[in-house]
Amino acid sequence: MRNLIVVDTNVIIRYLIGDHPEHFEKARAFWEQVKLGEIRAFLPESVLAETIYVLLKVYGVPKDQAVDKLIRLLDYKGLEGELEVYREALILFGTKNIDIVDAIVLAWARIKGFRPFSFDRDVSG
Repeated sequence: MRNLIVVDTNVIIRYLIGDHPEHFEKARAFWEQVKLGEIRAFLPESVLAETIYVLLKVYGVPKDQAVDKLIRLLDYKGLEGELEVYREALILFGTKNIDIVDAIVLAWARIKGFRPFSFDRDVSG
């Protein structure tokens, strides 16, 4: 069994927003270890999407700031997942007028060479 921690949305939110002092301190310590590669953490695609939603809709973080914060998080040495796809999705989300789920679908298509099938014009091309 791999020694890998699966990260939930609230751990990212507490770290980026810092609105709950006790949780922020625990999240900060966790993410510092991930940043240095001392521990390994897996970021599920669903958590990335939910994090964008919570940052924008619940906390009112501007889209460009949310994208920037999450792209920087993807560079943490101990973070695992489909990071290349996530990075592309965040870039697409930040530069196009599409939601994060459509950006993820389009990113999968671009990075992996898949053909998207969607009724959304921005996704289907």
